[in-house]
Amino acid sequence: MNKRIAASLLFLSTSLWASPEIIAHRGGTGDAPENTLPAIKLALQNQAQAIWITVQLSRDGVPVLYRPSDLQALTSMKGKVSAYTAAELTTFNAGTKWKETIADATIPTLKAVLEQWPETRFFIDIKSPDAAPEEMAKQLTATLQETNSLQRVRVYSTEDRYLDALPPTVPRFVTRSETRTRLANISLNHLCDAPAKTMDEYWYGLELNRKVEIVEKFTLGEGISPATLTWDKEAMTCFRSQGNAHIILLGINASKDFQTAKMLGADGVVVDSPAQASQWH
Repeated sequence: MNKRIAASLLFLSTSLWASPEIIAHRGGTGDAPENTLPAIKLALQNQAQAIWITVQLSRDGVPVLYRPSDLQALTSMKGKVSAYTAAELTTFNAGTKWKETIADATIPTLKAVLEQWPETRFFIDIKSPDAAPEEMAKQLTATLQETNSLQRVRVYSTEDRYLDALPPTVPRFVTRSETRTRLANISLNHLCDAPAKTMDEYWYGLELNRKVEIVEKFTLGEGISPATLTWDKEAMTCFRSQGNAHIILLGINASKDFQTAKMLGADGVVVDSPAQASQWH
């Protein structure tokens, strides 16, 4: 057999049965206080291959790891992250509401995280409820450049404006709205649309099953009906046929969903508990 053909068949076989990468959601929010150094450390010990973290901007423009809109959700403090300096935030215990006492579960800066784990790949989710997109892009880019991390991160956001504000040098996902719209066209109409813009590689992140509302326009008004967008073989084939696509499935927290993701050939799955996920292979 031709060596090139044999190598291609071996790669195809390996890809077909390869397990998706385990990505620790918020550092592993099911195993330790989310977005903290102890969570990331534990996730890596539990064989997570990449870490998904959430960032906001402090009052002095420093990217820090925190998700909720109010500090009261996870700490003993109140108010927005943007009301405090980074120095103040790093003293707040983000594990106050956790089921047990965890040492060093304070709010870390993104810089500190990237410097502590210089070889780890991170997916950075922008959740800042009040930061201007341009300011977030500026501060995030500066941190990534300062820590030489541009080659090992990829930025995500549920809000398109934060991704649109990033400079071309910062790797990012395709916007959530485009991903959702294209999946809807496949799931509901069996239409395979092309990406909105040409990119060297396309990274898509969305739930395995996403509940949405479909709005239909009629002559005398409109109708709204519930629907579920589902990744299946047709969707995977479509997305991969339109360029170098990487599919990351969010919210995979059961073995059956992991097996579905594996069967579909997903590149990665975002899980709350890497400890549990380590048993799914």
